[in-house]
Amino acid sequence: MATLILYNGRLFTADSTRPEATAIAMGGDTILYVGDDAAARAFAGPQTELLDLQGAFAMPGFIEGHGHFLGLGQSLQIVGLAGAVSWSEVVERIEQQAQRTPPGEWIEGRGWHQEKWQTPPTRTVNGYPYHDELSARTPDHPVVLRHASGHALLANAKAMQLAGINRETPDPLGGRIVRDARGNLTGVFEENAMELITRPLLAHKNRRSDAEKQAAFERSVALAAKACLRHGVTSFQDAGSSFWEIEQFERLAQSGQLPVRLWVMIAQPSAADLPKLAEFPKVNLGKGFLTVRAVKAYLDGALGAYGAWLLQPYADKPDHVGQNVTPLDTLRRTAEVCRKQGLQLCVHAIGDRANRELLDLYSAFVSKDKDLRWRIEHAQHLDPSDIPRFAQLGVIASMQAIHCTSDAPFVVKRLGPERARTGAYPWRSLLDAGARLANGTDTPVEDINPLACLYAAVTRKRPDSGEAFFPEQCMSRQEALLSYTRWNAYAAFEENEKGMLVPGKRADVVVLSENLLECPPENILRARVLHTIVAGRRAWSAQN
Repeated sequence: MATLILYNGRLFTADSTRPEATAIAMGGDTILYVGDDAAARAFAGPQTELLDLQGAFAMPGFIEGHGHFLGLGQSLQIVGLAGAVSWSEVVERIEQQAQRTPPGEWIEGRGWHQEKWQTPPTRTVNGYPYHDELSARTPDHPVVLRHASGHALLANAKAMQLAGINRETPDPLGGRIVRDARGNLTGVFEENAMELITRPLLAHKNRRSDAEKQAAFERSVALAAKACLRHGVTSFQDAGSSFWEIEQFERLAQSGQLPVRLWVMIAQPSAADLPKLAEFPKVNLGKGFLTVRAVKAYLDGALGAYGAWLLQPYADKPDHVGQNVTPLDTLRRTAEVCRKQGLQLCVHAIGDRANRELLDLYSAFVSKDKDLRWRIEHAQHLDPSDIPRFAQLGVIASMQAIHCTSDAPFVVKRLGPERARTGAYPWRSLLDAGARLANGTDTPVEDINPLACLYAAVTRKRPDSGEAFFPEQCMSRQEALLSYTRWNAYAAFEENEKGMLVPGKRADVVVLSENLLECPPENILRARVLHTIVAGRRAWSAQN
């Protein structure tokens, strides 16, 4: 007997042998039947919940292909800066927070982006503001404001004082302390230089008791899970958690306290931590709610913060080609351990130089095993000659469609029109060359909402102007839906468990108010999540 039956709907199954249906019967965490209403209702018993979809659209639960689960939960507890239209507004928001915060306590914010402000600051270096106004308004609080990309931050004078930063502090390998022509500190720290500021912040947090740390962790998990379920996300591929965080995930999974299925990458292990990889992979813990079978590493930074590693200099910073943040020899040693342990290697690479270097590095390993499914996270800016190599090597391009439209206002400025046209977010070119793609939001860099990401995939329309960013690279509707379901499952070796509405697979479903295959493109953004079903039960419903 089924525990839950959905009927009278329009189902997209992601299964080419039966692409459409009207009903689905689920028995606990397993799909029993997908097809017509009458046959599905034959699975009903006295305890079965019957849900009339009234023509609504249902599909496999969204799989977030690259995000930061704890980062999402933490971002909901600090000062959000994504909507700020100027540096002055950022400063005002932080000043208001300082008035509510005891002196000496750290204040954190995230989401500012200098390229998206309507009015630039009066004094800038590479478009970045100086810390002076912020420092004057927050003299008693150390302040750390992370860039929207996560690859730069701005600190006030108090934070720099606690970190021991002054004019003479040297740039670390793979990072930059941004200074003006006279050597004055702006307060901005890029890539590996961020650690100079975050080190005292982490030391402050580590002074909490174990109970306090666990409580903070669980609060972040609860907030992240609630945001996921509200947006129809049933599985989440977490792009980097520490060994301690993974222990906490395991504790919650084994006690049935993970509301969303997590597939976790181990955050870039140091050389001393490589032996710990012998404890992995760990697959389908907590009745299928936790898998840890990948390692996350970084090769370069982000384009918005001038960290993407390019083959040719930045168009708007001609003396700079970006940052290689992890030496290739270090990355190669990590790859050797991953290959030995059967772990996927998932490396952040955004610039065309970083992607080429990574494809070169992967090629030696892939030649011995054609199904490693190693991934390049982001793969945003490619030299056209490297596009066919993804399919040739079996490397997955783990891209985030929403980054294309979010970054579009400054991509041509950074790369110039020709590089942007031929190699920026080239989904169509990759798909036509036979590459495997995955999709996601990189939350909290972008909002967790898959619908905004799907809209970006099929229109590539900028949110500021509505202009399409090289629309010849768009995905089709079906490709976009597959990129958030079946393709993401494949990218995690989970295609036999999820990503399709097929008997025997996990009972994860999202019900939406719009038919995403047929509605006008703008209606994708207007669609509402009506029900999110995880493991055969309604984990979230709009009416509740």
